[in-house]
Amino acid sequence: MDPVHALRDASPTPFWLDDADHRPPAAPALVGAVDCDLLVVGGGYSGLWTALIAKERDPSADVVLIEAGEVGAAASGRNGGFCESSLTHGLGNGIARWPGEIARLERLGRENLQAIEDTVTKHGIDCDWERTGSLVVATEPYQLAGLTEEAEAAARYGAEVALLDEAAVRAEIDSPAFLGGVWNKDGVAMVNPARLAWGLKRACQELDVRVYEHTPGTGLTEDGARIAVSTPYGRVRARRVALATNAYPSLLRRHRPYTVPVYDYALMTEPLTDDQLASVGWRNRQGFADCANRFHYVRLSADNRILWGGFDAVYRYGGGVRAERDQRHETFATLARHFAETFPQLAGVRFSHAWGGAIDTSTRFCVFFDTSHRGRVAYAAGYTGLGVGATRFGAEVMLDLLAGERTERTSLELVRRKPLPFPPEPVRALGIGITQWSLARADAHEGHRNLWLRALDRVGLGFDS
Repeated sequence: MDPVHALRDASPTPFWLDDADHRPPAAPALVGAVDCDLLVVGGGYSGLWTALIAKERDPSADVVLIEAGEVGAAASGRNGGFCESSLTHGLGNGIARWPGEIARLERLGRENLQAIEDTVTKHGIDCDWERTGSLVVATEPYQLAGLTEEAEAAARYGAEVALLDEAAVRAEIDSPAFLGGVWNKDGVAMVNPARLAWGLKRACQELDVRVYEHTPGTGLTEDGARIAVSTPYGRVRARRVALATNAYPSLLRRHRPYTVPVYDYALMTEPLTDDQLASVGWRNRQGFADCANRFHYVRLSADNRILWGGFDAVYRYGGGVRAERDQRHETFATLARHFAETFPQLAGVRFSHAWGGAIDTSTRFCVFFDTSHRGRVAYAAGYTGLGVGATRFGAEVMLDLLAGERTERTSLELVRRKPLPFPPEPVRALGIGITQWSLARADAHEGHRNLWLRALDRVGLGFDS
């Protein structure tokens, strides 16, 4: 039977958000004019961490957070739930771009991950936090040499890693497709992403952050010594503003060319039976990803479902974030077939949910920062799929920048320099299309990068996840 039949009952709703028992009531929309010390625009992880840390730094600060929809309903509530220590979208990308400060970036990333875990504990956030680490697995013989290099590099910068041969990796997660792997044992936690966002919202409210939902920011102007952000039913005047809208269009036009929305898709199975789970093993519950350019990311949920996502990354001409793009049936069919090839022992398992969402992608594949309006507005964006963990670090940087403080974070080249912007259309769509075709071709030809990819590598635009 075609594996696509497993999709016949799949709900077009993100699994994590389909949780009426834990979803908090929506906060009211802002009506009228308010003043505050700090306005945070955006109610995903980036904005939530910024508001929470601002109150922890100064409990007397008056902080307002506005969100166009509901907190956590976009990328923060629909991602895979991999909370990683990397601030640079993987060690390889960090070494290539910031070799002189990668040791500091790796240390700061580990400290950041621990701070997230400490916050989850401190505020009693029920988000199925599991510090399991994650695996990178080889599914083609040519990928094995890269695993050895990756393990050696990770160990050199302080990670606890294990290099696994075919028998060892299949003892962890049993798939006939797996030829070897690297287990980063402490640098990644698995989390229920929507419950983490909802828990951060509650923590913010308990510290007296004023949260307004269904309140998009529609414009940003100077108003004397303050910055004014208009909304459909009112206005906020703030001494400082942190923009945390990520894949959505920024209130600053000059910011917009630095990110594009790329759509990612995922499936979730029904809960596995004890026998089905035993057939796969997975006693240590790590997440995993494969080594391909067009890679899959995979993990277990708390109730032993398998999340199976990735492979396609879809850019639409002109960009923009649209709800109708959250469903892409050809990608779901491809993912279902790949799942069946990877876990043939799970034939007959059905998918309960199938969904997608936009990732804010930058040309360097990780976060960048800047300020405007003489330091009174700061923003961070471009996390490129690794924002579950890195957004907390980004919040710290934005608050440092708004305070005018020189810290270890703000001294980093990663913070001081921005990536190249994306070109305008139609060059943008053409370039992204050629790059995606070239990456797929490299996967089909033992990783060999063509002239286009090598040219991108030379100018610092090469992809290395």
